[in-house]
Amino acid sequence: MKLKAVDITLAGLFAALMAIGANITAFIVIGGVPITLTTFFCILSGLLLGSRLGAISMTVYALVGLAGAPVLAQFSGGPSSVISPTFGFVVSYIIVAYLVGKITEKRATKANFVFASIVGMAINYVFGTTWMYFAYQLWFGAPEGFSYAVAWLWMVAPLPKDIILTILAGGLAYRIYGKVYKSRNLSSTKTA
Repeated sequence: MKLKAVDITLAGLFAALMAIGANITAFIVIGGVPITLTTFFCILSGLLLGSRLGAISMTVYALVGLAGAPVLAQFSGGPSSVISPTFGFVVSYIIVAYLVGKITEKRATKANFVFASIVGMAINYVFGTTWMYFAYQLWFGAPEGFSYAVAWLWMVAPLPKDIILTILAGGLAYRIYGKVYKSRNLSSTKTA
């Protein structure tokens, strides 16, 4: 896949938006889960950039964080982030952006954009929460009484915010996508 300058710019833009979204609420943590806007920006990247470029932008975000830049939640970063209980969410962003983009590339309707967003949020939650559970069980030192059910209880706090932002992402991306698509068609018919 050959990337154009605009593709590289857009991938970088969404990687930067992820860094802002990861830290906009700074240090609000409920249970072991930082409250962020990353799910929103991750889904938007897949919806607006498509499957491959969306996944590339999320990969750039993850790699910049692993390289040591403080772009992950709570201004963290570095190779040790891999063992963080919440690193599964970072991995899921790549998968989510790709799958959300794939779903909307098949059919660009408002309902499909919202559906893809909800599927993306579900994947993000399942992958991230499962990683968090195993991280606490295997290498991070689980708190007293910690179980898979407790890991999911921790996810209840950000869930309403993420449901609202996920539906908003689907609707917003559809409007933006529709305007961009229409303007591209108008400019191509004028030059033809």
